Amino acid sequence: MTERLTITRPDDFHVHFRDGAMAAAVVPHTARVFGRAIAMPNLAVPVETAAQAAEYRERLRAARPPGSRFEPLMTCYLTHDTDPDDVERGFRDGLFTALKLYPAHATTNAAHGVTDLRRIDRVLERAEKIGMLFLMHGEEVDPAIDIFDREEAFIDLRLGPLTERFPGLKMVMEHLTTAAAVDFVSAKFPQVAGTITAHHLEVTRTDMLGHGMRPDLYCMPVAKTERDRKALRAAATSGEPCYFLGTDSAPHPLARKAAMPAAAGVFTAPVAIETYASVFDEEGALDKLEGFASLFGARHYGLAPNPDTITLERAGWTVPATIAVDGPDAAIPVYRGGGQVRWRVVE
Repeated sequence: MTERLTITRPDDFHVHFRDGAMAAAVVPHTARVFGRAIAMPNLAVPVETAAQAAEYRERLRAARPPGSRFEPLMTCYLTHDTDPDDVERGFRDGLFTALKLYPAHATTNAAHGVTDLRRIDRVLERAEKIGMLFLMHGEEVDPAIDIFDREEAFIDLRLGPLTERFPGLKMVMEHLTTAAAVDFVSAKFPQVAGTITAHHLEVTRTDMLGHGMRPDLYCMPVAKTERDRKALRAAATSGEPCYFLGTDSAPHPLARKAAMPAAAGVFTAPVAIETYASVFDEEGALDKLEGFASLFGARHYGLAPNPDTITLERAGWTVPATIAVDGPDAAIPVYRGGGQVRWRVVE
């Protein structure tokens, strides 16, 4: 039985850092393990321009622990008014790594998002031309569509047609939650890849709703069925390069998670790689963890793997229930907080 595992330092290809005091509190938890992370642009004031991306990157760099070489990778929040010339300048200057689509009102701070995909055609055309990735929160937000059907509806109504209209545009469907999304990505790779979160590998909608409402497990897209969870686990541990790590770690103050309505998001950064290792161990696939966590995502983004490694060991530890934040937010609840995890990073 494997007791220690050394892998190339992983990357997180989907993480929310927020800003200000919250970013100062959460960035070190990602920087502890990951070499790079795709920073989501859905701040209270979204990151819509290259100038905003440059400023946000410096704020995130300033939140790194002393001596850290962790690098945040910036994304452009798409709106109907996104300027293709600004996007291209930001991409060529190394400020923008990718475009990010939020269907309007699909999740936290998505009110400025897109209501009509045709209105971002000119930006997608430019991204296709210059080789810039297109990332998406893949849910259809029509209120007539059941919340558990939104991902499949997005694939049928939006993503499928997009792949045909922009065949040279490289895409990532983020935080897959359904067997249908797993199958779509497999069929459309290498044009489309998919990220899978740690919590969706463990949680179903029954965990969230079946034993009393669990707002700590509430996120968007919401967890789906046991069949979907099994499909996600099979995909993540398959060794197929179309699936890779993206935590969608999303911190919220404890008061907002406990409010009515509860904020959508699960903060997994303090326990992310340890949770992935536990799942891969359960599936008898520890030998596949490095590809999923450290190699496949970098390859899809055209990045070299990180030059160093991390080591995990089989040793139980207790996850902290919360992490502290300076100011009025006080504390952020942690995924699996107070519980035990079987793997830990050797510091």
